[in-house]
Amino acid sequence: MREVLIHAGGIAIRARLLQTPTADEIWRSLPIHGSALTWGPEIYFHTTLQSEAEPEARDVVSLGEIVFWPQGEAIAIAFGPTPLSRNGELRLAAPCNIWAHALDDVAKLRSVHAGEAISVSMAP
Repeated sequence: MREVLIHAGGIAIRARLLQTPTADEIWRSLPIHGSALTWGPEIYFHTTLQSEAEPEARDVVSLGEIVFWPQGEAIAIAFGPTPLSRNGELRLAAPCNIWAHALDDVAKLRSVHAGEAISVSMAP
């Protein structure tokens, strides 16, 4: 199974990749580095990757799902209701491709601030 390690600030989250075209593209592009941005209880960062929205893309995700936002060319992780959420859901800004599931508690990302280094690399 393909697993990655996401480092953001002083936090590390392990994730298992799904069998999707976006997951395959991300795996081929590792390591990926960026600068963290936040949107309410969501952390994201821009990449050089490009991907069209997959048929299963959605804007409401479950806790622990890691996504690629095609319009923003960004990897994102929501860990609480965003400014667009209703009734506690995790609603993203637009439909996103789900490419991985976190194996660790993504709520730890609350301590990451905008501007901190973030990376995705193959898990050891």
